[in-house]
Amino acid sequence: MHVVLVEPEIPPNTGNVARLCAATRTELHLIEPFGFKLDDAQLKRSGMDYWRHATWRRWSNWETFKSSLPREARLWFVESGGSKRYTDAQFGVDDYLVFGRETAGLPKTLLEANRETWLRIPMFNKQSRSLNLSNCVALVLYEALRQQGFTSEE
Repeated sequence: MHVVLVEPEIPPNTGNVARLCAATRTELHLIEPFGFKLDDAQLKRSGMDYWRHATWRRWSNWETFKSSLPREARLWFVESGGSKRYTDAQFGVDDYLVFGRETAGLPKTLLEANRETWLRIPMFNKQSRSLNLSNCVALVLYEALRQQGFTSEE
């Protein structure tokens, strides 16, 4: 599996996602620009010593990342407003789970161009605007791994 963070802004969220990716042997893709420096103390603290166990790549922008993907790569865009719940998707072992910035989410043009793979996480309280990014990544990633039978579990 692959997790993609597009222009992450909050160091502790990115650190928590790196820790999650290390624990699940999931490749992490970080797409610039970032809202922090990679040597940020909060980023290191939240990721603890897991950064050295994580497989991750840094990309200068979305276009560079997208052009590097295999032609058969399937990307799932997780953002409010999607017509399909994340639990209704059928994830594959090499799929990419794409998440946007904490304050703005994914660009609407990107979502509109990928309606068939635009997923949402249900929200039951209309006054709640969003969930924490690292929580969203954990929910969707573990559902994808569950569908695969947790094949990387020791």
